[in-house]
Amino acid sequence: MTAPLHDTTAAETAAVDVAADVPEKAIEGRSPWKIAWTRLKRDKLALTGGFVVLFLIAVALLAPVIVSAFGHPPNEFHEDKIDALFGTPIGSWGGISSDFLLGVEPVNGRDVFSRIVYGARISLLVAFLSAMVAVALGTVIGIVAGYFGGWVDAAISRVMDVMLAFPQLLFTIALVSVLPNELFGLEGSSVRIGALVLVIGFFGWPYVGRIVRGQALSLREREYVEAARSLGAGRFYILWRELLPNLVAPITVYATLMIPTNILTEAALSFLGAGVKPPTASWGQMLSKAVNTYESDPMFMVIPGLAIFITVLAFNLFGDGVRDALDPKGAR
Repeated sequence: MTAPLHDTTAAETAAVDVAADVPEKAIEGRSPWKIAWTRLKRDKLALTGGFVVLFLIAVALLAPVIVSAFGHPPNEFHEDKIDALFGTPIGSWGGISSDFLLGVEPVNGRDVFSRIVYGARISLLVAFLSAMVAVALGTVIGIVAGYFGGWVDAAISRVMDVMLAFPQLLFTIALVSVLPNELFGLEGSSVRIGALVLVIGFFGWPYVGRIVRGQALSLREREYVEAARSLGAGRFYILWRELLPNLVAPITVYATLMIPTNILTEAALSFLGAGVKPPTASWGQMLSKAVNTYESDPMFMVIPGLAIFITVLAFNLFGDGVRDALDPKGAR
């Protein structure tokens, strides 16, 4: 037996009233950066790399505090910890103990832990500053080449080709070898750090410039650029207000992937003697000294090698995660 018609109508009316009483959930807009952050949070490897990077930056910034609490001054000799006959650390694993967390350096007995912590300062400082120089130069030159095109693009592209073919390593070694001990108010290792930053950044800008140029060639044909032109916007307004904001994502991605390369470059130059001057601590410099003692004290080579490996791996994992978050179409 079917229900009366008026009962059905009353039930439907009540359901409509209840639905009307439920407040509608407001639609929340999300910026591209917020969407990218949501994607990045799902990538556990990238987050792990990011936390390691933040930890290393904190270690570099707080190096004096950390060394005073857990180590010894980086240039303080502890000859009582060295075997007088063989020049190797007393004890196993390179002299690792509660007093020397990562052992001591052969021959002179300096604290390896303190030198690793202070070496992080040099590696990260050179890597970040040289990346900033390369990004600044590459962005400006690349966006000009991509937007103006024609002979401007051709001339800049040929300069990029020459820079990419130039032997950066040999030039850096030759430049550092003739640098004076004091220059522009800087002296000692500060002169070499400044030279490394400028040279690595100067030879790194063509890589950024090629990417920015390619993106600018595509973006200059977009509708919003044509609309800005039709409204009478000047070239420089279009460059800095229309094109540059849309290039932030690829520039950010390449910058995060450039930093680990710069760390390896600084370590290689320090290994070859073209880095900071002793007694300033550097991971590459420690590896260079370990070549003569790796058979009797392998830990002195393993520890700075692991520091470089972990740092570069963390930056690469984080950089890959940032790339996938900002460019989901190119994600693996």
